[in-house]
Amino acid sequence: MKLFVSVPENSDVKKTFLTEDAKRYLEERCEVIYSPLDRQLSSEEISLYAKDADVIMTGWGHVTLDMSALKDTSVKLIAHIGGSIGNLVKPDVFAQGIRVISGNNLYADSVAEGVLAYIFTALRKIPDYVNLCREGGWHFGGDYTEGLFDQCVGIIGMGAISKRVMKLMKPFGVSFKIYSGYPIDAGFLKENNACQASLEEIFSSCKIISLHSAMNERTKGMIGKEHFEQMQNGALFVNTARGKIVREEEMIECLKKKPIRAILDVYCQEPMELDNELRKLPNVYCIPHMAGPTIDRRAAVVKALADNIVKFEKREEMDLEISPEYAQRMTVVL
Repeated sequence: MKLFVSVPENSDVKKTFLTEDAKRYLEERCEVIYSPLDRQLSSEEISLYAKDADVIMTGWGHVTLDMSALKDTSVKLIAHIGGSIGNLVKPDVFAQGIRVISGNNLYADSVAEGVLAYIFTALRKIPDYVNLCREGGWHFGGDYTEGLFDQCVGIIGMGAISKRVMKLMKPFGVSFKIYSGYPIDAGFLKENNACQASLEEIFSSCKIISLHSAMNERTKGMIGKEHFEQMQNGALFVNTARGKIVREEEMIECLKKKPIRAILDVYCQEPMELDNELRKLPNVYCIPHMAGPTIDRRAAVVKALADNIVKFEKREEMDLEISPEYAQRMTVVL
């Protein structure tokens, strides 16, 4: 298969995803041509550089692909080293029979691991105690930590990441309340000690609430004051999805006046403004959008995509394929 990699030369994306090992793995399976430019290609340049390619490999920040960009090419498969293709692939591409794969499943594994790390960090107040010891202090009682065992966890959004979060939590005897805009299979709920619930029920009854909804017009601003005001004292809100799903100013006001906590990986504006109050609230841990994928998983994404390209050539089922229906539910940048 002829593969055109449109990731800009000398970019951080190319250096961290297309490591020497990953490139060798890719080149053993495909006839690879790399973009010679240090910037993202335009639609017209895609038509030129990918003219004879069977597959085009794209990365973060890539120009949107529609049939005006691909019509003069031989491209039959798009392999995206990112996760969501919500802003990348237009419906007319699917309509022409061009198929799409992405690193979404591997991203989900890594982000789910990050979610679990964040929850433990907050429940155990790890940064607080590290700073206390660093400054010469010690723990003399009167302040206590919590654990994950037997907790009731609220999951907002039922997708690849949330399913993996639930799997990782299973050994801790956790029960789940799940909010989803779609019906959830009864067998899945029973197997995972879960029930489908409203946002109101989740915020009022769960001690830990983790947001995993895709970002789109339907979910923008979905979480606000009326939800945070219902949280129990000491309850924890975790957001590794997208900042704009939350009405941030309303969340800040509730965090300032209620004894609730948050650990946030995403924000309405990124990088977060220097004067954003979230940076200084004692009941908030801010992480600069680092839930996943961790650096060691990036080359693994390229290798998994390479394996799927081979499966495509052999007309075998691709485990990383994104269907047109699933693409419509993925996060978009608004």
